[in-house]
Amino acid sequence: MEGLLDHSLRDALTRVGGVDRCVSEFIRVTGTLLPCRAFERVVPELRNGSRTAAGVPVRAQLLGSDANCLAENAARLAEMGSAGIDLNFGCPAKTVNLHRGGAVLLDEPETVAHIVAAVRRAVPAHVPVSAKMRLGFNDDSRAEECALAIEGAGATELVVHARTKAHGYRPPAYWDRIADLRALVKLPLIANGEIWTLADALRCREVTGCKDLMIGRGMVSDPGLGLAIQAHDAGVGLTDKLDSPDLPDASRAASWASLLPLMLQFWYRVSLHVAARHRAGRLKQWLNYLRRSYPQAQQAFDELRLMHEPVHIEQWLQQALQIQSKAQSNT
Repeated sequence: MEGLLDHSLRDALTRVGGVDRCVSEFIRVTGTLLPCRAFERVVPELRNGSRTAAGVPVRAQLLGSDANCLAENAARLAEMGSAGIDLNFGCPAKTVNLHRGGAVLLDEPETVAHIVAAVRRAVPAHVPVSAKMRLGFNDDSRAEECALAIEGAGATELVVHARTKAHGYRPPAYWDRIADLRALVKLPLIANGEIWTLADALRCREVTGCKDLMIGRGMVSDPGLGLAIQAHDAGVGLTDKLDSPDLPDASRAASWASLLPLMLQFWYRVSLHVAARHRAGRLKQWLNYLRRSYPQAQQAFDELRLMHEPVHIEQWLQQALQIQSKAQSNT
């Protein structure tokens, strides 16, 4: 999720818990063997054993159409210790597609197979090579061909976003088509798309037959969603996971109070690599998602909406944390 789920937000979300693995933002490969510093800029976790501070593995994601060049870059990433290589055949961005990257390749199953096979050959056998695809570009008529191509080329697993490029991110997600692919291929399949709540996750599993799920915007909006799913799988009552009696929704497994210190930590990380004029926008971007799940996020968004100076944002965060700390000590 370019421009949203970068290493700063990965750090925050994996500290909450409930995440088994992360995939980086895509690294665009266009005819050049990238230097190590280019990979580390997008995936600084490579300097930490390819894991977040919370210990969650991170796979580097590559995007492009030049199989040989992708293979060379994948080999370098493997040498750097990446927890795996992920190949992007799902990005719907117009600019990316115009340069023959992402979902546009789903009209060329043979090219998809060539890329996956080249990368699989280029990295050691113990390094996982996964792929993510949508159901297609303009329609889903070649979804089965693409899934079989990815499997036949030796991918370790396949994530399917249950929409075409033409669908964009508009609901619904067509989970039933993932079920069709699951009946066809034998490699592990992971379902993705429109998973915002525990109920969505359970329904997606039921329809697709996939136990494993990839969650993007849903986790950004509700950082405790992974915990809620794990609690359900363990047969633990969700209320056992809650740490505040005044949560707005009984399905929240991470309280607003628990998110505030993570938000401040996120802000400090963003401040290290984002220009001052853009930092406020990064925090507001996350709050914009969080207000889907937390009324407190709506209040925070309203208070920060016209605030742009980093020093004022930081003061607001520290004050919010102090207020929260006092409220907790008085209860």
